[in-house]
Amino acid sequence: MASSSKRKEESHLLNGAVKQSTWSKAFCGNAVWEEKDEFLDVIYWLRQIIAIILGVIWGIAPLKGFLGIAIFCVINAGLLYVYFSSFQQIDEEEYGGTWELTKEGFMTSFALFLVVWIIFYTALHFD
Repeated sequence: MASSSKRKEESHLLNGAVKQSTWSKAFCGNAVWEEKDEFLDVIYWLRQIIAIILGVIWGIAPLKGFLGIAIFCVINAGLLYVYFSSFQQIDEEEYGGTWELTKEGFMTSFALFLVVWIIFYTALHFD
């Protein structure tokens, strides 16, 4: 019960307006981000979701080697670039530039992608 009332308090601002959750702002174009870390967290977790989805697809379709890695890097960086520059239309300089946003969480998503790709490829295409 206490957590329910706490959530209601957190969801309302002092002036009575309803505060949007982080994920509702993430899927709403041109959202206002009060905190930089909140937007960076969204970028990070979107990368992880993309990594899992692409890892499963690459494992099912028997992609191998450098081609699979290169395509993942292009899609991952490209999708997130389009997301923050066109969909959210944020000022990249406020977050340290385009490169900082493009590389936010990239290595962890790359590692997750490799693990998921290897697991699915090995499970489905064993010799």
